[in-house]
This record gives sequence, structure tokens and C-alpha cells, in this order.
Amino acid sequence: MTRADILERLRVLDWPADEYWLVAGGAMVLYGLRAETHDLDLGCTTARADALAAAGVPYKEMEDGSGRWFSVSGDVEVFENWLMDRVELVDGVPVVSLKGLREMKRALGREKDLRDVARIDAFLQGGGV
Repeated sequence: MTRADILERLRVLDWPADEYWLVAGGAMVLYGLRAETHDLDLGCTTARADALAAAGVPYKEMEDGSGRWFSVSGDVEVFENWLMDRVELVDGVPVVSLKGLREMKRALGREKDLRDVARIDAFLQGGGV
């Protein structure tokens, strides 16, 4: 998904901006750290999670008990209360802060996430991506 694809997908979801935020690869794209992502991961409030559950969207409880994980479609997943640091608006879209994105990627610890941490660090230090 490109930036335009992400923005269109979020427009179609039409959720209140104070109930969700973009994380992971989609956040990387909106910050200009990547050209595209394979899927769309969102964090959401408990109110949005309750609305998804009431609408019959399939979900699983997170193993650590921190919330629910929803499969909205084949390439859109939503994680209840998954947020580190804070939410910022990027071109009107709620997105986890760069600091929070870095923390999330570091906590995931996969090789691809650690490469993303290096990209974020380079960007924050003014070295570009």
C-alpha cells in the first residue's frame, strides 16, 4: 500500500480520529520513511474495539491480556490500546509519534523491525532515510 492507498483505506473506514491511530508500516509510510507497506496496522481505543466487536468483526484476545486483536480485512488489523508514547496528526491522520513507533518496532524485535529502528534513528539524527 502506498500513501494514497492508506489514506483511501482510512477514508473508507470513516472512524472518528480520536478512536484510532496508524502504527507499524503504515506509520513508516506516512512519515516518509518507506514508500509502501504490505498491510495496515492500527491501534484503537477500547470504545472503537467495543464497536468492532459489536459489529461482529472477528477478534482474539492478546496473550498478554492487554486487549483485543481484530482482523478487519485481509490486510487491515487493529490492536486495542496498542500505543507507546503518544499520537500525532500527520496530514490530518492520527499516527503514533516517531518516538513511539521506534519503541514499538524495537519491542517487536524482528529483523525487519530492527532495520526500521535504524531508519527511524537515521531520520531523527538528520541523516535521512
